[in-house]
Amino acid sequence: MNRAPEISESTVDERREYINKRYPCIADCESCGLCKVFHGKNAEMAYDDYIMGVRSFADVTGDFRR
Repeated sequence: MNRAPEISESTVDERREYINKRYPCIADCESCGLCKVFHGKNAEMAYDDYIMGVRSFADVTGDFRR
């Protein structure tokens, strides 16, 4: 998958599309585990600061690696 779009070079819709494609919900939490990684949130909620242009993709990702 390509790198996350830079905030300064993308729109909210482009960033939202990137997150949804990178972390697709397969509606089977037993085999997927993304909601567990994102502390009970779906990817779009977890990356809201990135999608809205507040924080970089790397900064938000760092929150979930702790």
